[in-house]
Amino acid sequence: MKVLVATEKPFAAAAVEGIKKEIEGAGNELVLLEKYTEKTQLLDAVKDVDAMIIRSDKVTAEVLDAAKNLKIVVRAGAGYDNIDLAAATAHNVVAENTPGQNSNAVAELVFGLLVFAVRNFYNGKSGSELKGKKLGILAFGNVGRNVARIAKGFGMEVSAYDAFCPADVIEAAGVHAVKSQDELFQTCDIVSLHIPATPETIKSIDYKTVNQLPKGGILINTARKEVINEEELVKLMAEREDLKFITDIKPDADAEFAKFEGRYFSTPKKMGAQTAEANINAGIAAAKQINAFFKDGCTKFQVNK
Repeated sequence: MKVLVATEKPFAAAAVEGIKKEIEGAGNELVLLEKYTEKTQLLDAVKDVDAMIIRSDKVTAEVLDAAKNLKIVVRAGAGYDNIDLAAATAHNVVAENTPGQNSNAVAELVFGLLVFAVRNFYNGKSGSELKGKKLGILAFGNVGRNVARIAKGFGMEVSAYDAFCPADVIEAAGVHAVKSQDELFQTCDIVSLHIPATPETIKSIDYKTVNQLPKGGILINTARKEVINEEELVKLMAEREDLKFITDIKPDADAEFAKFEGRYFSTPKKMGAQTAEANINAGIAAAKQINAFFKDGCTKFQVNK
């Protein structure tokens, strides 16, 4: 089988070497398309491949139309909104992600950003500590659980809400399970977002929701840009000078948020999974999943139906 690694932003060299070892070790052929600049390059590269590994690269209906032999595409990472799932299903292509491989990297970034925020972006003025603060985790998946683990080391009080995770599972992890998203915002000093971008969650973090944070509240987003109702959050921050918004995904309204000096920070680009370890883990996991698919028909991590 022919496996294409298509990465506009390439994997680390060690990750590519690990992917190659896995793919070729299973008797398959590996081809690389790195740092491509035109969609036509991707359309040409997919013409005769049986499988694809991607990062943030977009697999659209047009790409799937061009990939006549494609049977599986694996997104090396947790999020998969860069794959047109309906089109993949229509083309009989299995779409998968690699959940958990980037989780610790994202969780550590949460705390790098939080320390930066509570110390007033290191502007020389007195800040505050995370110890004793109440942290709310919205969605208790792989990243959320790692955030909880690290938060305990800081001595924080940790609560979580996840509509799809039973309260007893959250409690078993030593985390207080609240009964609703509203309760999370009402009772926590800091809320960390880890929800996917779905029809239900897009723009769900709005004026009414965030306004429930207590005085001095901090909202931190390392999930997806689309879950923030940017227009309403800008309005709220203009009204409430006590709120801070920290994000790993530069908003469309970055210029508007930037007016709130000392209360807003965005990384220049999404940095959550940008560690050598996460890069290697996700790439090799993707290769192993492709090998398992071709060997046994395993679709354990399939995200389309």
